[in-house]
Amino acid sequence: MRAIDTGAPAEAGAAVDGVDAGTTVDAVDAVDAVALEEAVAFTSDLIRIDTSNRGGGDCRERPAAEYVAERLAAAGLEPLLLERTPGRTNVVARIEGADPCADALLVHGHLDVVPADADDWSVDPFSGEVQDGVVWGRGAVDMKNMDAMVLAVVRAWARAGVRPRRDIVIAYTADEEDSAVDGSGFLADHHPALFEGCTEGLSESGAFTVHTGPGRALYPIAAGERGTAWLKLTARGTTGHGSKPNRANAVTRLAAAVARIGEYQWPVRLTDTVTACITELAALQGLSVDPRRPGFDLDSVLGKLGPAAALVEATVRNSANPTMLSAGYKLNVIPGQATAFVDGRMLPGGEAEFTATLDELTGPDVSWEFHHREVALEAPVDGRTYAVLRECVERFDPDGHVVPFCMAGGTDAKQFSRLGITGYGYSPLKLPPGFDYWSLFHGVDERVPVAALHFGVRVLDRALRTL
Repeated sequence: MRAIDTGAPAEAGAAVDGVDAGTTVDAVDAVDAVALEEAVAFTSDLIRIDTSNRGGGDCRERPAAEYVAERLAAAGLEPLLLERTPGRTNVVARIEGADPCADALLVHGHLDVVPADADDWSVDPFSGEVQDGVVWGRGAVDMKNMDAMVLAVVRAWARAGVRPRRDIVIAYTADEEDSAVDGSGFLADHHPALFEGCTEGLSESGAFTVHTGPGRALYPIAAGERGTAWLKLTARGTTGHGSKPNRANAVTRLAAAVARIGEYQWPVRLTDTVTACITELAALQGLSVDPRRPGFDLDSVLGKLGPAAALVEATVRNSANPTMLSAGYKLNVIPGQATAFVDGRMLPGGEAEFTATLDELTGPDVSWEFHHREVALEAPVDGRTYAVLRECVERFDPDGHVVPFCMAGGTDAKQFSRLGITGYGYSPLKLPPGFDYWSLFHGVDERVPVAALHFGVRVLDRALRTL
């Protein structure tokens, strides 16, 4: 695959925690006014391309894939469009680095979005409208903003003659909002050669501002994800007339199991990433804590962290939430089978406990199986990569505080981990106080400030060239 080769390598320079990060990173400003304008325009344009993923294969990402591929090609790349299923299109391109012996870096984003009901929104969710310095629409947060910023950076490099030290693989995927079987799973399983040499990856859900108090801006970088454990429960019993006693009622058996699962309090299990997050958040509050100490009082510490506790509350234990029920075909007939679905999430290292607990909670009359399963992830927060990612955010917001965190859910990084790629969530945005970014993921009136996109382009440019 031919890739952009437009100038001298960015090498050796500003130190990051004692690591030489590259002089030309500071000497060359690859981000121009065009890049800033394109980040906004691309976000808006991609939102207008409705790529709603309703599950079960009901989605068509191809128009969005063709949009980004055309713009990558204009920057000198040779993007590949790849499909497992017609219309479910992925785009992969490689930027060749100056050092052929260096490990490659993957930068990936998904093109699909969750559905949106226009009746609930203040604007048309697929308008891509820009008003009062804000871009509105489904995907403005998850994650066509990041897709657009990466595209803007790549094109800026072509104009500025920037060539990275290492190869950078750009991937735009389908189907992330469902099973990823047509997206990153398909790419990892059937096109691994396209990611040859990639050891690390950057994608969504990290490095955006979380305001936790007056003058306190956090930038959580995702260095972990809980594993996905979507479950199907099946209860079997004796079919019979609804007017007669039935001690083998499948609905009753299932309801009891679902209630036990929903009421169960999972024990606290602190991973390395969550431990680091708690320690750093506590330090910002003037507290010195050791989460590994026997008898550590997690609830007490979380109570002292204020709004920042939200960064860890969902990832200190496994979880299992019943979400769907199905049974019967007529009111006066006791069915012989009933089913339920449960959204389970497993911490890194927590799968054995999870499965054993589900065996106990479901009991002898209800069986369960994995409907969809993906691994939990954890990335180092004490090495050069995390240090570079932190420095690049803090360079453009010196008053910000970067902390590591673990995602409660998951991303395409799970599928790419099959190829030995360590993933970080890094889609930088500087957001104003009062802007509740968390609530906009899959929410109503999804939107992103123009200024936040400009910040993200600058941070991504520096981070990718430094790495």
